Amino acid sequence: QVQLVESGGGSVQAGGSLRLSCAASGYSFTMAWFRQAPGKEREGVAAIRDDGITTYADSVKGRFTISKDNAKNTLYLQMNSLKPEDTAVYYCAAERRWLYLLLKTYEYTYWGQGTQVTVPA
Repeated sequence: QVQLVESGGGSVQAGGSLRLSCAASGYSFTMAWFRQAPGKEREGVAAIRDDGITTYADSVKGRFTISKDNAKNTLYLQMNSLKPEDTAVYYCAAERRWLYLLLKTYEYTYWGQGTQVTVPA
């Protein structure tokens, strides 16, 4: 079992920044951030494997950066230039194997409870 606890959400004006954190109780080979806006399906935002491979959704490329501190088993998402369309509940996900479809929800076994990010229009 891997338990995931997200933190760092909040409300920020458009153009601002937030950093999300996800503390994991155990090691995972692949970790990712997903988000779900009201009335929409959960979508992949960014993912990272422990060999350094990262991937991003087109909507966040150049604005968000995913990173991981393996010593602390903590995943981060630095979000810059935030837009109202980034408003969503952000979830941390983990999988104890290398994944190749990194932004597919069905690939991940472990999920956090989510943290709200709000960017008012």
